[in-house]
Amino acid sequence: MTATLTESVPFLDLAAQQAEIADEVMPVWQAQLTSAAFVGGPEVAAFESEYADYIGVRHVVGVSNGTDALELAYRAVGVRPGDEVIMPANTFIATAEAASRLGAVPVFVDVDDEHLLIDPGAVEAAITPRTRVIAPVHLFGQTAPMGLITALARRHDLAVVEDAAQAQGAGGSAGRAGALGQVAATSFYPGKNLGAAGDAGAVMTDDDDIAALVRNLGAHGSAVKYVHDHVGMNARLDAVQASVLRAKLRRLDGWNTARRAAARRYGELLGDVEGVRLPSVRAGNSDVWHLYVVRVAERARVMAQLGAAGIGTGIHYPTPVHLTEAYAYLGGRRGQFPVAEAAAERIMSLPMFPHLTADQQARVAEVLRAAVRS
Repeated sequence: MTATLTESVPFLDLAAQQAEIADEVMPVWQAQLTSAAFVGGPEVAAFESEYADYIGVRHVVGVSNGTDALELAYRAVGVRPGDEVIMPANTFIATAEAASRLGAVPVFVDVDDEHLLIDPGAVEAAITPRTRVIAPVHLFGQTAPMGLITALARRHDLAVVEDAAQAQGAGGSAGRAGALGQVAATSFYPGKNLGAAGDAGAVMTDDDDIAALVRNLGAHGSAVKYVHDHVGMNARLDAVQASVLRAKLRRLDGWNTARRAAARRYGELLGDVEGVRLPSVRAGNSDVWHLYVVRVAERARVMAQLGAAGIGTGIHYPTPVHLTEAYAYLGGRRGQFPVAEAAAERIMSLPMFPHLTADQQARVAEVLRAAVRS
């Protein structure tokens, strides 16, 4: 069923995804209830193997959520209290939060104005003797400039931890997101391109030692029951989420293709609308359009008009992390990262999901066109 020109359009439609996999996962869930294999087990092992093959890495370690995945990745490359972790200012707070939980110091840098991805020049300027990690974020569905980032890291003997939470399936000639640094972390929060039915995440790496350490740390620092090698944490992936992720992984490429088609339609529908700045894809990237982020003036008014017409929108993210109250102690100030700050005043995420119809997009474009002209 397609949308009429008066029908509301949700920002995200998770129910359509769940309906598509329901017949496949329900028998698996019933078997899990019978076997009582709820944490770890064959479903988790199968998902880890399948996702490793998909990404193109030797190891995937399923964990409880994306923030824990980042913390485990930081720990596995040796981040200690007082170390600095360089990251973009316009990211979800988890990129910084995971470093802070280890006593490390997030060091924020600006982004490029065209794609809003971490600026390698700003990264190089921020490197100090205390820097331990560069944490590029693959934002909105496309990869950061990893060639330049990894070259910087080699030159300064730094680790690279990819935050790949918004880029399942994204990549380019160098490989897929999650396989471009020393280690990567991702979230499978339900709204991601590959989303669970609750919280879940993973750490990805080609390094055998890093993978073993992450698995150990995420199981209370234990590889053998009641033998504890490290002070770890409880960050294991449960089998229910693994079964959902397996079913969705089999559909991920098709769903990402649908997102790309939707992005092309938005470009056609909105390309001539003065006052709407459309997103662009970095050269060599294969974008999976986790979000479709435009920039408009008078965003609050435009969003209010869209909302009044029943069209869901979002802001990713309204406040750069250095200006949040949580990180006021670092002394961040307005004007410190002008590109990220200016973008934060104008960015607006339009409806984007695999089951978005052409009629729904026409409705979004019609209302947005009217809103920016009024």
